[in-house]
Amino acid sequence: MNQEITKVREKPPFDRSSSQDSLDELSMEPYWMEIENIEKSSENRQDQEVVVVKEPDEGELEEEWLKEAGLSDLFGESAGDSQESMVFLSTLTRTQAAAVQKRVETVSQTLRKKNKQYQIPDVRDIFAQQKESKEKVPDGIDTQSVRTNENKYQGKDDQASSLVVGKKELIPLVAEEAPASETDINLDVSFAEQAVNQKESSKEKAQKSKDCDAPLSNFRCPKDKTGITRIGDLAPQDMKKVCRLALIELTALYDVLGIELKQQKAVKIKTKDSGLFCIPLTVLLEQDQRKVPGTRIPLIFQKLISRIEEGGLETEGLLRIPGAAGRIKNLCQELEAKFYEGTFNWESVKQHDAASLLKLFIRELPQPLLSVEYLKAFQAVQNLPTRKQQLQALNLLVILLPDANRDTLKALLEFLQRVIDNREKNKMTTMNVAMVMAPNLFMCHTLGLKSNEQREFVMAAGTANIMHLLIKCQQVLWTIPKFIVNQVRKQNSENHRKDKKAMKKLLKKMAYDREKYEKQDKNTSDADVPEGVIRVQAPHLSKVSMAIQLTEELKASDVLARFLSQESGIAQTLKKGEVFLYEIGGNIGERCLDDNTYMKDLYQLNPNAEWVIKSKPL
Repeated sequence: MNQEITKVREKPPFDRSSSQDSLDELSMEPYWMEIENIEKSSENRQDQEVVVVKEPDEGELEEEWLKEAGLSDLFGESAGDSQESMVFLSTLTRTQAAAVQKRVETVSQTLRKKNKQYQIPDVRDIFAQQKESKEKVPDGIDTQSVRTNENKYQGKDDQASSLVVGKKELIPLVAEEAPASETDINLDVSFAEQAVNQKESSKEKAQKSKDCDAPLSNFRCPKDKTGITRIGDLAPQDMKKVCRLALIELTALYDVLGIELKQQKAVKIKTKDSGLFCIPLTVLLEQDQRKVPGTRIPLIFQKLISRIEEGGLETEGLLRIPGAAGRIKNLCQELEAKFYEGTFNWESVKQHDAASLLKLFIRELPQPLLSVEYLKAFQAVQNLPTRKQQLQALNLLVILLPDANRDTLKALLEFLQRVIDNREKNKMTTMNVAMVMAPNLFMCHTLGLKSNEQREFVMAAGTANIMHLLIKCQQVLWTIPKFIVNQVRKQNSENHRKDKKAMKKLLKKMAYDREKYEKQDKNTSDADVPEGVIRVQAPHLSKVSMAIQLTEELKASDVLARFLSQESGIAQTLKKGEVFLYEIGGNIGERCLDDNTYMKDLYQLNPNAEWVIKSKPL
C-alpha cells in the first residue's frame, strides 16, 4: 500500500530533563529502520479504496458512546425509566456516573438544538442517587478507606522520569537490563477513583516521586482469595456488562486526567471478500472456520508464527531484519493462490521472509488490529502521566477489543515474548521488539494520519512505550479488574431481586398461595446441603457429584484434584487444565475459577451459586 510516510533522517530536537542521563544510550533507530522497510515494501502495492464518511458532530459521537455503554434509553424516542438502566446506573462509581452524565448532557443539548421532539430526561433526575452518595464509593467504603486500600499498592516505581520533545513530555522506555521491582496493581478500586485520590494527595509528594529516576516495574496482579477473573472466564451475558463498564471506566479515567477520548467512527472500506491479505479479520475467520471449526486465530497468522519458530528463535535480528521486498511480493501472490489448497511450498519461505509476511499481514488489515474505534485511544495512552495509569487504560482497552482482534493480539504478544526470551542470542530485547512492532500496529493507512517531524518523533517514542507495556504486562492486561466484576455481581443481584419481587407480586395477583411458593423456593435453594458444605457436580466425570466440606485453606485446585483422583479408565487421562471448576448462578452468570480461589471466601461472596466441573467451551 502506498503510504505517505516522512523519512526522518535527522531526529527533531529534544530536551532531556535533569534526571534523564539514563536515556543517553537509548536509540529509536530500530523504529526508523522499520518505517523505511515498510515504505519499501509498500511500493507498487495498491491502495484500498476508502469511502469518505461525513465527520460526525460531538452529539452524534456521544450518542454512539451511550449506545455502546448500553444506555441508549436515556435519550431519544426510547427515553424513559428503564429498570435495567436504573439498576446499571445505581452500581456506578462517582467518576463513572460523572462520565455518563457529561455525555447525556451533551446529547441532550444537541437534540434540543436540532429541535428533536424526543423526551429528554433531566440528568439531575437520572443521577439523583449518585449525587446523594457522592462522598462514597462502591460497597459503602468511604473515600479515606479507599485511599488506605490504594496506598498499599503505591510505590516509587509508579512515576517515571520524563523526555521532553518540544513542549511534549513523554514517559520513556528504560533499558531492559535495569533492575525491575515487582509491584501489585490495585484492581479492587476503580482506576478513575484512584486517579482522583492521587490528584488530591500532596503535590509535593507527587513531585518528589516524579523526580525519582525509577526503573520500570514488573506490574503483577495481587493475590485475591475470591480468585482472579481473566478474559474468557465469564459467560457472554456477563462479559457484555463488563465491556459496558470498561468503556465507562476508561472514559471516566481519561476525563479525570484531562485527556480527550473520542471514538473514531469505523471507516467504510471496499475490501475483498476472500483471500489472506487485506481481508477483515471477521471475514478471514469465517472462511478459516469452514476449514477448522472453532478456530479463533487466522490460520495464515498461526502458520507464519509456526514457520518463524521452526527456524529457531535464536536467529540474530529476528523481526528486525526484513526479507527482500520483491520476494515478499511474490510470496504474497503465491500464498493467496495456494494456501487454502494446501499446495504452497513452505520450504521456500525463509525465516526473515515469514517475519516480514507476519508484519505485512498486520499492517494490511483493512481495520487495524487495535480496532478503528479504539486506535486513537490506544495512542492517547502515551499522554497519561504514570505508567500505572497507562497500564490501567491498556487493561480496559484490551477488554473493549472485539473478540477476533483480542484473540489475535494475544497470540501475537505471546509469540513476541517467546522471541524476547531468546534475547541473549537473537539480540532482540523487549525494547527492540517494541520499536520494530509499534509502526506495524499503530500506523493505520485508513485514518490518514500525517504529521510533521516533531509530532512523528513523539508518536514514535509514545507508541514504542505502549508496545513495550503490551508485551511486558500481558498477564495484567488480560485480567478483568475485581471492582468491575463486583459491579456485575451487584447488577445481577439487584436484577434478580427485582425479578423475584415482580414474580411474587404476579403470583399473589393470580391468587396462588404465597406461603406455599416461598416454602418451595426455600426448599429448592437449601437442596439438603448442610451448612459449611458445598455440593459439586461433575456430569462428565465418573464421580458425578460430591459433597465437600469448606475449610479456610480449601482451594479450587483441591476440589478438582479430589474428582480427578477418582477417575479410572479413559477418564483417568484427564489432566489438570482440561477441566475447570465453575461458579454458576447466584450473583454471577458463569465464572471459571482459577486454581488459587479459596472456596470458603467465594462461597461467602456468592452463597447461592452452584459448583460444576466441566471443560471450557471453544
